[in-house]
Amino acid sequence: MKTNRIEAFSDGVMAILITIMVLELKAPHDPTPASLAHMWPTFFAYVLSFIIIAIYWVNHHYLIHLVSRVDAVILWANMNQLFWISLIPWVTVYLGDNHALPFPVALYAAVSTAGAFSFYLLRASIARHHHHELEFKQLNRRMARKNLIALGIYIVAIAMAFIYTPLALVMIALPAAMYFLPERSIGKFKR
Repeated sequence: MKTNRIEAFSDGVMAILITIMVLELKAPHDPTPASLAHMWPTFFAYVLSFIIIAIYWVNHHYLIHLVSRVDAVILWANMNQLFWISLIPWVTVYLGDNHALPFPVALYAAVSTAGAFSFYLLRASIARHHHHELEFKQLNRRMARKNLIALGIYIVAIAMAFIYTPLALVMIALPAAMYFLPERSIGKFKR
């Protein structure tokens, strides 16, 4: 199968997830700036999640373009990733509604951990198609290292949520900063 179907499906899922999240933003009934200020946890959770889904979308786009044909392993690895990403709207609402308390932050970090691990699996399933290319092996090693660093940060953030919640939130945002731009040399590989 060509990659256009997996791209189109994944794009659609991510667009729906962002739409679901924005529909969960409820305007306050009180028309004052103070009422908006009370919404900061909900808005913060939305912004964080929007950025994370956008970064998944950008990196997914580049990652899928590394392979010319999609096999069953890649399809299932992609579905696994979409499953974990699909939980982001739910944990976003939970995080926002509970004002970033320890357990909701830990749960958000746990879903982020699963999402990062699923991205690791998707990247590894695509790497199987390029095992003989030296330049790709080097790129894959850098991407794997970045994946493992993100996983480590998210795992530590789960525990940190119960120790110092604001630091856990910063840790959850760190991998987003790491992945904001895809690997520079990823554009060299054409399908």
